[in-house]
Amino acid sequence: MNERSVAPRMGRQPLTTRAALSHVALQLFLERGFEQTTVDDIATAAGIGRRTLFRYFPSKNDLPWGDFEAELARMRVFLAATDATVSVGDALAAAVIEFNRFPPEEVPYHRERMHLLLNVPALLAHSTLRYAEWRRVVSDFAADRLGVAVDAIEPTVIGWVFLGASLAAYEQWLRTDDSDLIELLESALVLLREGFAPGHSPTVQPGGRA
Repeated sequence: MNERSVAPRMGRQPLTTRAALSHVALQLFLERGFEQTTVDDIATAAGIGRRTLFRYFPSKNDLPWGDFEAELARMRVFLAATDATVSVGDALAAAVIEFNRFPPEEVPYHRERMHLLLNVPALLAHSTLRYAEWRRVVSDFAADRLGVAVDAIEPTVIGWVFLGASLAAYEQWLRTDDSDLIELLESALVLLREGFAPGHSPTVQPGGRA
């Protein structure tokens, strides 16, 4: 597909939702590369002006994230509604699984999104800010349940550990086209709840290779 083929046709309705704009951007990033795609390219393909695009996304680096803030808000609501009898670990595991559920039609976009976020240097630095927001949701919940300050060691560790397990599952998911993200997340979270006992941890061969 050449670059002119993505220009909007006459009469095309402009795209003005965060999800739709993110999808347009992801498609262009896939076709041309992240660095080679400009904000103007994305705005043109979406049938809107550059200024309108910036009302939805502050920068090109934000476009792959889609409606991340809304998803974080949904995660907070999910955790707040969790019964107090459910342990912190089980509550967070359920929230992480729910956070990462996507309708089938969204999965190809999400795979491309995560491939970019985990591999493009310009996005890796920006991702640390987004991951900090995600960890804050986890840490806030853990701190409230544990009755400690959110910057105490316990909620801080819990936030990092759950993020690490999630990213490990994503890396595994991206390695294999037919793998199931939810199954990988569940496996990673089982390790957190049950520890690295025999039957859960990888077999280490001589020389330190798994």
